[in-house]
Amino acid sequence: MDRLQAMHTFVRVVETGSFSAVARERHTTQSTVSKQIAALEHALGVRLLNRSTRALALSEAGAHYFEQARRLVAEVDDLEAALRQGEQRLVGPLRVAAAVGFGRLKLMPLVQRFLEAHPDVSIDLRLHDGFVDLVEQGVDVAVRIGELGDSSLIARRIGTSYRMALASRGYLASLPAAPRSPADLARHNCLVYTELSAGNAWLFTAGEGAGVAAGTTQTIRVRGNLQSNSSEVIRSAVLSGMGIAYSPSWLFDAEMASGEVVRLLPGWVATSPPIHLVYPRARAQAARVRAFSDFVADALRSGPGGSAQAG
Repeated sequence: MDRLQAMHTFVRVVETGSFSAVARERHTTQSTVSKQIAALEHALGVRLLNRSTRALALSEAGAHYFEQARRLVAEVDDLEAALRQGEQRLVGPLRVAAAVGFGRLKLMPLVQRFLEAHPDVSIDLRLHDGFVDLVEQGVDVAVRIGELGDSSLIARRIGTSYRMALASRGYLASLPAAPRSPADLARHNCLVYTELSAGNAWLFTAGEGAGVAAGTTQTIRVRGNLQSNSSEVIRSAVLSGMGIAYSPSWLFDAEMASGEVVRLLPGWVATSPPIHLVYPRARAQAARVRAFSDFVADALRSGPGGSAQAG
């Protein structure tokens, strides 16, 4: 048995969740893939996969082995690619995670361009608005918006997510007057994104044109008939004219450019958290991770308005 080849097969079986999918990739039979995994289990003396007629599930030992094997296989792929092409050709899988809205609107177009430039790379793009444990889920690189806590992850700042009070022109047309100060928001239907750490407590800092001393802060507890843990739901509600959101500008770039969505309280600045790329230390030097990180960082910085606006 070729131990490295068997390890690679095991990793792909776990990633695809299917013996047959790996068999199709390898142009072989499902029985051959199954026998290769069985031989690996025999050599290791442990069961890696619990099999049933409907699904595959990692055993406790298999989950631990998978993380180590995946890193080793990726490192071997990177080494071989570097030897063949002087690091010009990238090969192998890359697992990327991001929040749903950012992933769909900002990251997916970059993923498409990256794959066009590197056809031997395959990307598993995982979008979720909640917390994602990179090590547990085998993620190579993730985009995180917000202040980072203490972590064993390596972080690289790539921009700023400028948040503001926003509403559609349709919603504003239904009002006798638009809000002129943060306090006015208490009288409006506000759409609350529950993944925001402050919840319904929206913080604003006075800037030029606010009508009060610059640097003055106001925190307003807003109310409304809709809250959600999904940025896509909040985006849809704003576009439907349901109310006012406290959202990043990138979520509405196209609509703000067309005038469909309007920034409110322009003299007041909302909290603007940083955007980071983060990755486990074991993957930080992998060629695919470095190339993808550089590509995303450069693309956001060179986009319309730079990363400070696009992020």
